Amino acid sequence: MSAATGTTWAVVVNDEEQHSVWPADSAPPAGWRTLGFTGSRDACLTRIAAEWTDLRPAGLRRRMGAA
Repeated sequence: MSAATGTTWAVVVNDEEQHSVWPADSAPPAGWRTLGFTGSRDACLTRIAAEWTDLRPAGLRRRMGAA
């Protein structure tokens, strides 16, 4: 999928709290949901960088916190 100029992107997240971008005019793939933020690809990546600061999957974070 190209990062065509003019494409609106959405920030999506899965159950492990991993973030990605997805074309806003398409439904996210199974297991992913939108977070309500859309914009240019760069704007979405900037938003992800600000919010997703711990890149470990949620399940790993839970297991490490329980240890």
